[in-house]
Amino acid sequence: MQLLGIHHVAIICSNYPRSKHFYSEILKLTIINEHYRAERQSYKLDLALPDGSQLELFSFNDAPSRPSYPEAQGLRHLAFKVSSVENSKTYLESHGIDVEEIRVDETTGKKFTFFADLDGLPLELYAL
Repeated sequence: MQLLGIHHVAIICSNYPRSKHFYSEILKLTIINEHYRAERQSYKLDLALPDGSQLELFSFNDAPSRPSYPEAQGLRHLAFKVSSVENSKTYLESHGIDVEEIRVDETTGKKFTFFADLDGLPLELYAL
């Protein structure tokens, strides 16, 4: 067996319309499919990144909050490749999103920074 890449990452949000706007309009991910699953009273939104990987955005009634930030067991953060961390930081801040100061990875010498989605999920911008 050989893993060839990441197909998708699944995220459960607390406010579907708000998160749909954040990921599709602010982060500019392309909507592939949107389904309302009546039996679960849940939306599932498939979003594409330019490299073909995807995010699945779910809404579930009464989903528990993330227990802590960011060292809870499970997914620590989701990192996105960007051509310019500086330009991406400026863009997000222009939309009222708090972004940490830019740092440099001691191992690779690449710039990176963190911000959060509307539910506090830690997201990273990492330079190509």
